[in-house]
Amino acid sequence: MASPRILITGNMGYVGPGVVRTLRQAFPGAELIGYDLGLFAHCLTGSGRLPESYLNRQEFGDVRTFPSALLKGVDTVVHLAAISNDPMGTAYEAATLAVNHAASVQLARQAKWCGVQRFVFASSCSLYGLGGEVAKNEDSALNPLSAYARSKAATERDLQTLADDSFQVSCLRFATACGWSERLRLDLVLNDFVASATATGAISILSDGTPWRPLIHVHDMARAILWALGRSTNQGGNFLCLNVGSDGWNYRVSELAEAVARAIPGTRVQLNPDAPADLRSYRVDFSLFRHLAPHHQPRHTLAETIAELRSHLREIDFHDASFRTSRLMRLHVLKTLQDEGELDEELILRHVPGGAPIGLPEPAPARRLPEAV
Repeated sequence: MASPRILITGNMGYVGPGVVRTLRQAFPGAELIGYDLGLFAHCLTGSGRLPESYLNRQEFGDVRTFPSALLKGVDTVVHLAAISNDPMGTAYEAATLAVNHAASVQLARQAKWCGVQRFVFASSCSLYGLGGEVAKNEDSALNPLSAYARSKAATERDLQTLADDSFQVSCLRFATACGWSERLRLDLVLNDFVASATATGAISILSDGTPWRPLIHVHDMARAILWALGRSTNQGGNFLCLNVGSDGWNYRVSELAEAVARAIPGTRVQLNPDAPADLRSYRVDFSLFRHLAPHHQPRHTLAETIAELRSHLREIDFHDASFRTSRLMRLHVLKTLQDEGELDEELILRHVPGGAPIGLPEPAPARRLPEAV
């Protein structure tokens, strides 16, 4: 049986390196193709092998003008590309909706027309928004409070109309990512707390600390993607929205700060009880994921993840008390590229040949994806 051909969009971000490495290990003979605009390619924090060296080839481009020719012979699309958090979504709302929603749905349409069998979409638990104390399951009402969350909810809705017996769609509603990556982000709650404790000896919480956040290690996200890539139709049908994380990783923000303070002695935790309420608070029920994917459950613990982050930050001699204005914050990278004239207000690269999206070709015959080895 021929080796699979897998396209990973947004592979040069925070999640991508672990996904590429996991897929290479699972499918050593696969053709892995990366597609990324490259805005964060320089944000490397690892000292080992370049993540893209695990690919067969790396293509550069904007998902808003994705060339259908790249989908020729592709079995599966793993769609990570996005404007990836609430602060960026607030700063660039129009671009967020264009990239995260419109371009994602258009890519799925192109993929289906080109004979791609599976489409794995990186969604988010943030679409539950103001969730209260009761853990949200996949049947709970959505309450997206930000442009980022709204974009994910809209994409899930439109992807459902494309799924059928020849085109399986998996929308993985990930908990908040954390943990070490070769392209580390510190604009994530646990990563921020560990970095702040390491660099300054203090954690400042810009709320009263009561909001709930479910978390998942970035490498456990990759394992879930591997499962979705090979799931059968009796594991969720042709269209699946699935909460991905662990019930034991539902924490209040204050609990995360306290866990970091215990792991890094001498850390001071500062709450702001007078801050406006953070409406983004949700506990999540991951029982369906546990039922459907018993062999791909999260392996990392909170204590291990904190220790891992602290250890790697020490290895790179991290002591930047001003890290929130560094390249480890994705919004700062975008603002810097704008200031340098490389990006416009719609986050479109200047000085690069562009063009309209290529038209859809005729459907190609479907292919079966081999089992992981």
